[in-house]
Amino acid sequence: MCSCQQHSQAAATAAAPAEGAVSFRVEDMTCGHCAGTIKTAIESKLPGTSVDADPASKLVSVRGGADFAALSAIVTAAGYTPSAQLTR
Repeated sequence: MCSCQQHSQAAATAAAPAEGAVSFRVEDMTCGHCAGTIKTAIESKLPGTSVDADPASKLVSVRGGADFAALSAIVTAAGYTPSAQLTR
C-alpha cells in the first residue's frame, strides 16, 4: 500500500466503468500515487493494455485484452487489494 502523505480525504464519487473494459474496485487505492503505481504495474506486465485508475471512485478500468485473474494477481503483487470484477 502507498506510503505517501498525500492521501485525499474526498468522498468517493460514482464513476461508471469504461465500456468494453475489465473494471474493478481497489478500496486501498487512496491517492494519485497509488493510482500511478497500479497503472504502471498493469501496463508494464501486460503491454498493449490501457489503464484508468481513479482514486476518488476507487475504480480501475483496463482495456486491451486482459483477464481479471491476471489483473488481480498484478494488483495484489503491487501491494493493493482488488475487489471482484465489475464488468467485462
